[in-house]
Amino acid sequence: MSPALLLAQLGRAVLSTLASVGRVSRFAASSFSHMLRPPFYPREFLLALLQVGWLSLPVVGLTAIFTGGALALQIYSGGARFNAEAVVPQIVAIGMVRELGPVLAGLMIAARVTSSIAAEIATMKVTEQIDALVTLSTNPMKYLVAPRVLAALLTVPLLVGVGDIIGIMGGYVVATQNLGFNPAAYLKNTVDFLEWLDIMSSLTKGAAFGVIAALMGCYYGMQSGRGAQGVGRATKSSVEAAAVLILAANFVLTGMFFSL
Repeated sequence: MSPALLLAQLGRAVLSTLASVGRVSRFAASSFSHMLRPPFYPREFLLALLQVGWLSLPVVGLTAIFTGGALALQIYSGGARFNAEAVVPQIVAIGMVRELGPVLAGLMIAARVTSSIAAEIATMKVTEQIDALVTLSTNPMKYLVAPRVLAALLTVPLLVGVGDIIGIMGGYVVATQNLGFNPAAYLKNTVDFLEWLDIMSSLTKGAAFGVIAALMGCYYGMQSGRGAQGVGRATKSSVEAAAVLILAANFVLTGMFFSL
């Protein structure tokens, strides 16, 4: 392949990526603007709260408790190599709160909520229900997108907070029942080691991940092609994009809080 052809292909890829970033940015800006202006749809918002928040709690909780328990075992095993087994409570706490808790909750939300939103909106587009909303003078962005994004913004930080607590308790159960730690000392070390900055970092990441997950589901649902294949592609692409953006946002936010 000639250098000129290679450069042309690279240029097309870069321009396509920039165009996609621009479309997503405009979609996000439109979503936030519709959240702030009437009319509002409280019923859609409450249904989104139920779907994103309450119904996601079991999978987030199970993920957190098993991760906390496994983390305690791994830290104890690694710390035993240089006589540092006593750091299990501290490392489980900071690992769950600053990193594993928000990231795993975000990925579970991407797997469960993003796919659900994308499939639902894409199906509405295929069956021309979105066209019917426009015919009835109802803005699809305000009726379908804004309530879901707002619900994710408010509920995912709560899910992350609950997941952090459950994950720490998973490590507590494993450490006290299997590794011989004193329960009171374990809890005291956990509380003494955590700082408010750790908690704020976790909740901020939760809010950002929730917005990303809901936006990707809505965006790819609204951009879906016709037919069953279009719905499938929209669902797959939304989960892929949400997962990658959540991990990228985690890196950026970790760097921001690391510098504080």
